[in-house]
Amino acid sequence: MFSEKSLKALLKRAETFSYWKKYRSTRSASITKGSTGAMNKGEETMLRSTRPSRRRVRPTQGADSMDVDLAEMIEKNLPLVKHIVFQVAVHFPLHVDRDELARAGALGLVEAARRYDEDRGVPFERFAAQRIRGAILDAVRAADWAPRSVRSLARKLEGAEQRLATEFGRLPTKEEVSEALGMSQSELNRLQDRMFRSVVLALEHETTDAVEKDLTPVDVLVDEHSIEPSAELETRELHGYLRDAISLLPERHRLVVVGYFLENRTSQELAEFLGVTESRISQLRSESMMMLQEGIEAQYLSETPEPADVTGRVARRKATYAKGIADASAFADRMEQINLIESDAPAILEMR
Repeated sequence: MFSEKSLKALLKRAETFSYWKKYRSTRSASITKGSTGAMNKGEETMLRSTRPSRRRVRPTQGADSMDVDLAEMIEKNLPLVKHIVFQVAVHFPLHVDRDELARAGALGLVEAARRYDEDRGVPFERFAAQRIRGAILDAVRAADWAPRSVRSLARKLEGAEQRLATEFGRLPTKEEVSEALGMSQSELNRLQDRMFRSVVLALEHETTDAVEKDLTPVDVLVDEHSIEPSAELETRELHGYLRDAISLLPERHRLVVVGYFLENRTSQELAEFLGVTESRISQLRSESMMMLQEGIEAQYLSETPEPADVTGRVARRKATYAKGIADASAFADRMEQINLIESDAPAILEMR
């Protein structure tokens, strides 16, 4: 959660801060001394040496920088940050980034190491744990744009609902909750509106659905009545291919598909109409489904063989059928919205 590389970056920032703090104090003292009188040549040289260089200066190990013992103490207690993050994170919603909590806890660990005084007799782990937990809570409060009063009322409302649910053995109504909180229903509605507005949802986080655990809010919040333009075009193209594929079926196969799927006729009625047995109707229906599937799937392949390049009677018949579907209509004609319902059956039967 929080790597050693990130910790070293924090330590480097701390050392750099100590260096520039020393530099500012030295420069301020030099300027103050120069304001009291004229500087001699030695003083001018000293002041010139304190001016910041255009080159990047790497801080050296010294009294004002982070010493080795302090860095070792921080690295040794780094697992404490991870442990406290796990303890605190269970009280926060899923949209709170755990990595951000770890970074805030690491900064709290660095601050605890700097302020720790072993003469007081308090173990460092206990002292650092309070600092780390406080740093995490401060970071969460700073990132939360909802006022603390709303969070307090939300906890109060949740406690009242749980208490009433335990007492009644069911979910309480709004009237019961408002009476328990000593407020009117309009005040309760305003409180709930403020609570809902303070909730932040991350679209990439998984929901807590017990059936489908891989769902995200993007999947849950999709408007089923609003179709994406790309999905609409794909559906229209598929319907266009299906219409052309049905029209290019052999006559008996086409009659079975249209009668069975579009006109809702039974196998017995189709058998009597065509003068065959019901088992033959079932066979024709299976053959038709196979031809439709293979013919439409061929339209989405990058390359389809020409009938003249195919050997074998069955393979040549399939290639001819697929090419017929591709050449039956233009792309613009396939984009016309159609509904393959019973009213379309006569038009499909007339198509040759």
